[in-house]
Amino acid sequence: MPGKMVVIFGTSCILWTVFAASQAFKMETSPESRSLAQIGDSVSLTCSTIDCESPSFMWRTQMDSPLYATVRNEGTKSTLTMNPVSFENELSYLCMAFCGPDRLEKGIQVEIYSFPKDPEIHFSGPLEAGKPVTVKCLVPDVYPFDRLEIDLWKGDHHMKSQAFIEDVESKSLETKSLEITFTPIIEDTGKALVCRARLHIDEMDSVPKERETTEKLQVYISPKNTIISVNPSTRLQEGGSVTMTCSSEGLPVPQIFWSKKLDNGNLQPLSENATLTLIAMRMEYSGIYVCEGVNLIGKHRSEVELVVEVAPRDMTVLVSPSSILEEGSFVTMTCSSDGLPAPKILWNSGIYVCNGINQAGIIAPEDIKLTAFPSESVKEGETVIISCTCGNVPETWIILKKKAETGDTVLKSIDGAYTIRKAQLEDAGVYECESKNEVGSKLKSLTLDVKGRENNRDYFSPELLVLYCVSSLIIPAIGMIIYFARKANMKGSYSLVEAQKSKV
Repeated sequence: MPGKMVVIFGTSCILWTVFAASQAFKMETSPESRSLAQIGDSVSLTCSTIDCESPSFMWRTQMDSPLYATVRNEGTKSTLTMNPVSFENELSYLCMAFCGPDRLEKGIQVEIYSFPKDPEIHFSGPLEAGKPVTVKCLVPDVYPFDRLEIDLWKGDHHMKSQAFIEDVESKSLETKSLEITFTPIIEDTGKALVCRARLHIDEMDSVPKERETTEKLQVYISPKNTIISVNPSTRLQEGGSVTMTCSSEGLPVPQIFWSKKLDNGNLQPLSENATLTLIAMRMEYSGIYVCEGVNLIGKHRSEVELVVEVAPRDMTVLVSPSSILEEGSFVTMTCSSDGLPAPKILWNSGIYVCNGINQAGIIAPEDIKLTAFPSESVKEGETVIISCTCGNVPETWIILKKKAETGDTVLKSIDGAYTIRKAQLEDAGVYECESKNEVGSKLKSLTLDVKGRENNRDYFSPELLVLYCVSSLIIPAIGMIIYFARKANMKGSYSLVEAQKSKV
């Protein structure tokens, strides 16, 4: 009996020793049982012992899959590091610690997710007042997306909410989005558009489960009501100037661009100012000018056509066969004139006048001819015709006047001709012709001299005066000659000297 007691006591001592030894070391893990890791991050699992100076460790997966991690043992601690975390790391890891013949083990479940970025807001185009636009709230690289929910707000107005509850058939990163179409108004400018995304992982408070992006709205108005004003007119004379001003409505305020259409349809840029001034206009400046209002979302144009006219000039008249003709013969007269637009040719009979007229105006009076027929010096009682002609008939008015200190007298002329029958001394004087039209006027004058009749002249002609003087001397001389001749006959001789002496 005592021997059995000894055996039992010894056995009890051995069992106690083993139990005491097994209870002598402990094992801890960090995290304790579950780890949530984001794909792409670096995650470490730690296994350590207490009351065991020289433990040994071993890591494995429950499915005996590869670790896809590195192990580092240091003293009483062993670390399993996954860098970076990937889908292969979504496993249950088992840490085993050995202290002598004793072993402890503990498992840690690794779960992964992906929610790396804030949402992105995309518009289908600029926000134009009154035109529908589609806004997309996009959340990239999400896993698992069946726990994702997206909300869209405009100011205090909740526009849309969307959840993704479909089953995840495979492990992959997904980009999910919410879309909505709305029509912006001007009052939306300045409002906050908020895209808020939530990934429902409630078990881990340390994980960022909500992300949002805010964008202030800016609503635009495309250019419209583009208007061109022209001063003084769209039809201009060569050498003149024109100022064109363009305005266009829009938000932001449109920028103005001026150009000119070329013959091939292309546009030649001219200016980026609202006002375009052209000076010293030439014929080649004629054409279509384009004003375009442009802002961030659109453009709108208006056109105006300028016409640079050239008044008729370089007029020529050709007469064939000659300007001197026999009665009954034929004559061809050709008139030509340069101008833009092409002048209209008008003929008048009588004194044949070619007149060139177009929209740019008529030629100012020129080539005035004022004549007196048969001469500017006539005798009293003769007939004289005073005639005035100008190259602009019928667009030219002819006015004949007789000048005097007491005032001008307007003469009743027919086609610019005034006839004086039986001219009198009082008809002499200065005659003036004024030729005028819408463009201007010109003057020309002549002096008419009327001589009196010969029998009324109160003067001695030089011939009569000489004859009178000679006759007054001849008569006494003849008497003296007769006297001395008779006396000489008495004496038988005649001496002019002696005769003079005796006279003396």
